[in-house]
Amino acid sequence: MFFRQFVKHPGMIGSVIPSSPTLVARMLDGVDWQRTRLFVEYGPGLGTFTHSILERLHPDATLLAIDLNLDFVAYLESEIRDPRLRVVHGSAADVRRFVMEAGYQQADYVLSGIPFSTLPDGVGDAICAETRSILRNGGAFLVYQYSRYVRRLLDPLFDQVSDELEWRNIPPCRLFHAIKAEALAKAA
Repeated sequence: MFFRQFVKHPGMIGSVIPSSPTLVARMLDGVDWQRTRLFVEYGPGLGTFTHSILERLHPDATLLAIDLNLDFVAYLESEIRDPRLRVVHGSAADVRRFVMEAGYQQADYVLSGIPFSTLPDGVGDAICAETRSILRNGGAFLVYQYSRYVRRLLDPLFDQVSDELEWRNIPPCRLFHAIKAEALAKAA
């Protein structure tokens, strides 16, 4: 199903194969799971990250998964039976509305594998700006990509952005952690 969706919508899906377990672990390692109450995932696909997030997520927390692909939304809704998971069909650019509809004001973390380099002009900027607006102070936008393109979108909006490479993924993948710093956010 993953490969078929890649062929059908190549601009919406970042890779022909799902992320490796090593990539998943590295992206989720720095998350403060005890403090997390709302975790948002953009483009969950078949749930490679979704399953791992739910394994770690606090019993009272929520995972809000947002995907434009109706086939993936239907798949997740039928395959994952966890009351903490809320799957939404829509654009990550509308994250603020989805967060409010889920009963929250802010998210603790947002994870994205959306291929920012293939998005139409302005869409990536809008997604990053909306993401920053819904993150709590000290929250993080966790992005995995196959190019550095997203860095230019993150740098102007976030107080700290780290960029690492995970070689044990096919293809090798860039890992970005963009932090909305507490002290700077309070002063703004």
